[in-house]
Amino acid sequence: MDTMCRAIMARNRVALRHGLLLLLVVAVQSAMMTLPGRAQSSTAQMQLGAPGPAGSIGKSGAANAGVAPVILPKDFSELRIVPGDLLSVNVYDVQELSNSYRVDPAGNLALPLCGKVQVRGLTLAEVARLLEATLEKDQVLVHPQVTVDVLQYAGQYVTVNGEVADPTRVEVIAPTMLSEVLAQAGGLTAAAGSHIKIRHGADETAPAEDVPYLRSQSNDGAASVLVRPGDSVFVPRAGIVYVLGAVFRPGGYVMQEDGKLNVAQALALSGGTVLQANTGGLRVIRRNPDGTVLDFPLSYDAIAKGTQTPLLLQAQDIVYVPMSKFKASFTTISGIISSATSATIVTVH
Repeated sequence: MDTMCRAIMARNRVALRHGLLLLLVVAVQSAMMTLPGRAQSSTAQMQLGAPGPAGSIGKSGAANAGVAPVILPKDFSELRIVPGDLLSVNVYDVQELSNSYRVDPAGNLALPLCGKVQVRGLTLAEVARLLEATLEKDQVLVHPQVTVDVLQYAGQYVTVNGEVADPTRVEVIAPTMLSEVLAQAGGLTAAAGSHIKIRHGADETAPAEDVPYLRSQSNDGAASVLVRPGDSVFVPRAGIVYVLGAVFRPGGYVMQEDGKLNVAQALALSGGTVLQANTGGLRVIRRNPDGTVLDFPLSYDAIAKGTQTPLLLQAQDIVYVPMSKFKASFTTISGIISSATSATIVTVH
């Protein structure tokens, strides 16, 4: 009888423990579900947002949050400290010095017993070694061991303007490839030229870096071009040529991609010549940077027959198709140039 009682009591104790454990699990799950979303995320996600496939916050997410898209570095060893960064400094076995410190506007870190230490432009590893050397030099510690992390990044931007789909400020925290910054701005428009201007830093008097960049090519050279916080990227519009006179759609036309456009191609963009056009009396007016003007007489008939090579055009060239031989003799260069200044830019789809 005693044996049976002891067995029943043992089973009851096991069941009670299982019941208490089940209640505890349910209570923890319920508490977790009631926590705010940010409290359930990791510290890195709280500081930076959940990174997308390319290590960057998606544009739609950035737009919903009311901030510019952020590009995170693939290798945090490239990260350079800038004013405004909040650093976590951990000095091994010295709790009094282990704390978070904000880099001041001058780029200094004010560590107790060490005064101000200049850390602007250093990597996290370099900051840690510098603090170790400073603590030892100032006889605060003997052989200190320091680790440094970033708790919060200061807002740093690359401004992207010109012929991009979405001119914007892209937030970056480390040197970033030009192609990634352009992608965050929506990519190049159809009117983009074949070169991109990059101005490094805030000095507007400094010469801009000129980078060849074509959508139709691999751009291997541009792949190594980096932009840094504070840089500005400008995508100029491609050159414009004007097709005027006896054509179906007179106006200015963008020299897309590599900027190569000849007379025959320009006339095709304008819809071709009208029936009354004097196709044997074409003229190309070219204005040189020194102010001189060249006048090239051409024959569209000869070009169509293959007996004359189509002239390769330059930006700002004017292709003029006269209506008749009589009117062509009374058309002056100044009159043609004046017509080009008031011509509209025609978008070809």
